[in-house]
Amino acid sequence: MPSAATLEAFVAAVESGQHAQAIEDFYTEQASMRENKAEPRRGRAVLVAHERAVLARTASVASQCVRPVLVNGDHVVIRWIFDFTGTDGRRMHMEELAWQRWEGERIAEEEFFYDPAQMKPA
Repeated sequence: MPSAATLEAFVAAVESGQHAQAIEDFYTEQASMRENKAEPRRGRAVLVAHERAVLARTASVASQCVRPVLVNGDHVVIRWIFDFTGTDGRRMHMEELAWQRWEGERIAEEEFFYDPAQMKPA
């Protein structure tokens, strides 16, 4: 189960735009991520590379945690709001729920739930 301090540090890292670094710092080496029941990506190195590829297509990302962060033992749910500006100037607003399973102080499994219709640039 993650400590309150670890959860706050994780949220702060994401909100400050350190998305790839947050994966390096807070995920297990064998962590997995999946989106809307898609096939999961596995392994921290794969997750970091994917995050860096997404960020390479953006000029900026504003990330906000909508509180409270819900915690039940090793399970955490965070509601996120992201505002992306692509390198082409297009903007996208996205809200999602991130369901996480923690092993101690690191995330072992994460699944994102969101409406894919949000992925259309505004």
